[in-house]
Amino acid sequence: MIARPLSLFLLGGILFFFALGNHSLQNSTEPRVAGIAMEMHLTGDWVTPKLNRQPFLEKPPLSVWLDATAIRVFDASPWSVRLASALAGLLSLLLLYAMLRRFGRPRRIAWAAAFLLATTASFWSNVRQVGEDALLTLGVTTALLAFWQATGSRYPHDSKIGPWLLFTLGIVISTLSKGVLGLALPGVVIFAYLVSESILEKRLVLADWLRPAMFTLLAWVPLAVWLGFLYRDGGAQSVREVLWTNSVGRFSGSFEEAGHYEPFYYYLARLPEAFLPWNLLVYAGLWHFRKQLLSNRYLLFFSLWLVAQFTLLTLSSSKRVVYLMSLAPAAAVMAAEYLAVLDERLRAMAQRSSLAATVLRHETALTTMAMLLIVATYLVSAWWLAPRADQQLSFVPLMQQAQALGRQGRHIVLFQPSERLAGASVFYSQSLVDSIDNDAQLNAFLSASAENIAILESRSEPAPPLKIIDRFTIGERVYYFVSR
Repeated sequence: MIARPLSLFLLGGILFFFALGNHSLQNSTEPRVAGIAMEMHLTGDWVTPKLNRQPFLEKPPLSVWLDATAIRVFDASPWSVRLASALAGLLSLLLLYAMLRRFGRPRRIAWAAAFLLATTASFWSNVRQVGEDALLTLGVTTALLAFWQATGSRYPHDSKIGPWLLFTLGIVISTLSKGVLGLALPGVVIFAYLVSESILEKRLVLADWLRPAMFTLLAWVPLAVWLGFLYRDGGAQSVREVLWTNSVGRFSGSFEEAGHYEPFYYYLARLPEAFLPWNLLVYAGLWHFRKQLLSNRYLLFFSLWLVAQFTLLTLSSSKRVVYLMSLAPAAAVMAAEYLAVLDERLRAMAQRSSLAATVLRHETALTTMAMLLIVATYLVSAWWLAPRADQQLSFVPLMQQAQALGRQGRHIVLFQPSERLAGASVFYSQSLVDSIDNDAQLNAFLSASAENIAILESRSEPAPPLKIIDRFTIGERVYYFVSR
């Protein structure tokens, strides 16, 4: 029966791709990642991601590779650099439905889980943005669902290598998207599940531990190949920056320049917004099924997916709400399973309540209307709200002014550019932009010619002898065009 998968494909296509390019790059991540992709496209260096001509090694380059390829194929636009994230979201949606059906779950529960995932606000918004988080979620979801199919579902794993190859692909995607974190997120769930399984069965099956370890090692080959090329071009320091500084350093807090450091209760305080608008279903489901976990490995696995990843992220020093995105598929499953419980309760109540019987008779119509309303809300947000945010968040007016001055023969440089300014400058100008790093260079540059202009970000208005030519406020930041 292809009606339900086709409907999910259409649903994801509409939700994730509608008006995808109708607004410019916004916030901090989109300009930065798009700028790195544009610089990769311009320089042809597909080994070392760079921003403002400097190596940018916070993460492995899968998302940048895909964005640079999209720029090369479709030209530079916000739509093209958001394409990889939207496709990752669509694949996550279809994969969740397909794997739940493979696990023997009813079509209505599998479809409901996919719908809930697609309409989880944080998931929806992140798959419509430039960045690596949608790809990370796809990789983690692929790896964990394949692991469960290989070890926990009703399908025998001894005679089937397919799920393990799918597991390997998931680890490849997640590690090439986020490095060590791409291994830790699925790894902590697998570890927690195997420990629980060993305790419940009162025995340790070594093969159950060796299989995921073996295929994880295989999945590290693509990352290792890239690290080999990175070592060739940048030496041991570049490899250390990827594997240690930007992974272990961010987790432990020793890499202070990385930022995003929050107290341990940060995610606890964000629970009310983590899985909107389905929070109550998720948390009620976890509570309702708590007594079934020891006897139902399926519910145990998805509960551990939520709890283990949440615990790992809470222990990390670096925290952002977007990091919870990889929990969304498990949250959608728990919410869908609890919806099925509520539906059974409604049917039981209909035997003794006229109101419940009336609701049950119109259940299909009411459900359809609710789903259409939810989808319409997201589409209106994409079509109307996102472009309106350009008024405060877009770098386009600033870059248009810079390009206009450039056409007049003025020499434009960036002074100590932030990541977002450097990225937006490269992306929108489609060229490498000069920058200067200190006050002495700034004074020398501006003194050399009256035609020279610097763009700088400052909390206060630049003082004489700097002359302000123009200013732009983007979000909470103010950017000045200055000369002598």
